[in-house]
Amino acid sequence: MNTAKTESKHFWGFPVTHFSYFFIWAVVNGYLTLWMEQVAHLNGTESGAVFSMMAGISLIFQPIFGVVSDKLLFKKTLILTIAIVGIFIGPYFQWVFMPILHVNAFLVAIVTGTFLSFILNGGVSVIEQYVQRASLANGFEYAHSRVGGSVAGVVASLVAGRIFLWKPNSIFWACTIAAIILTGLLIFSDKVDLDNAAAAGDTSNSLDMKTVMSVFKIKNLWVLAIFYMGASALFDVFDQQFIIFFKTFFDTAAQGTLVYSYMSSAQTAIEFCLMFPMPWIINKIGSRNGLLIYGFITCIRILGSALSPNWIWVVGFRLLAGLEMPLLLTSIMKYIAGAFDIRLYATVYALASNFAKQISVFIFSSVAGKMYDVIGYQHTYIIMGIVVFFITLFAVFFLKKEDPVQAGEVEAPDAQAATATDSSTTNTRD
Repeated sequence: MNTAKTESKHFWGFPVTHFSYFFIWAVVNGYLTLWMEQVAHLNGTESGAVFSMMAGISLIFQPIFGVVSDKLLFKKTLILTIAIVGIFIGPYFQWVFMPILHVNAFLVAIVTGTFLSFILNGGVSVIEQYVQRASLANGFEYAHSRVGGSVAGVVASLVAGRIFLWKPNSIFWACTIAAIILTGLLIFSDKVDLDNAAAAGDTSNSLDMKTVMSVFKIKNLWVLAIFYMGASALFDVFDQQFIIFFKTFFDTAAQGTLVYSYMSSAQTAIEFCLMFPMPWIINKIGSRNGLLIYGFITCIRILGSALSPNWIWVVGFRLLAGLEMPLLLTSIMKYIAGAFDIRLYATVYALASNFAKQISVFIFSSVAGKMYDVIGYQHTYIIMGIVVFFITLFAVFFLKKEDPVQAGEVEAPDAQAATATDSSTTNTRD
């Protein structure tokens, strides 16, 4: 089968949408910890509390966002609200964060966690599922649009590291500019072929609460959720304060920050390159196998970082993340489409891929922050790596195989027959 798709005229706005949103994501997740350490002067436990709140509050947002997204389908009410709230990131960190911190460190964790969770931890599933459904309706591969997110990671790592050294608060104003661009794209650019909306599961008139609640009875939802709670959540927790660990290999913080910027750029460049062939690769090996491979690579990266004797080895293991993200992002989108009811796509994605994951992030962010202070980064990473290994091993035995036709990994037999007939007719005419 030829898995390549001709990108429609309604394709090109979506990679830029991915770019603008994930630029915000890359800046906040890459440099918020550093900002809190050097500007706000928070310790590991206090920084971990902010990330825990981001994850904890998202447990409220994600189920609601999932159901609402399935009901709205291609209506932009929710996704536009998230983009507009993102515009206030710069003003918040410039004028609001420090006054709240002076009142109470726990209060600033709650407020910051709620604010960022709405945009990032809760909002990411809204962005992802919207573009995924648009890809089904418009006839393009989701991963090809997600390349925009990879480019955003490269640009963010190159730009944010430098402007942070110049003026730390400027990284958040860069997020504000990206959110303004995102809002404009959603209003004026991103178009969906509504004539083909049924391909993405037109649920606007058929989805009721009984159907939504039935998803909790599916055993495979819980298996996928457990996998995400172990593998993907610890991937995020590992990365939260990784820059602090990385800087310990250098004589000065500035030197470590600069090398970190180059390393992140190389990682996202690898991610960018792999996003193009990844749909073809996943179609060959299957999305379930893609998820399992992702889990084992994550385990190797965490354990390898913990046991690295110098920063060169750490960089080598860090670059594996360039393979991890294309594997995960392409596999999970195809897997949910192939293993669950397409009408409940956003609900399943929000619950299994985000809600369950954020439960784990909520728990482990504070625990990891405390462990960093008590037993150090290396020993904490070893424990994380072991947990990821056993969770992935669990998924090997219990995660259900997807339907390859429904997942878009192979053509339906009738479609293949039709293609063969058309080819035969063409040859006869020739």
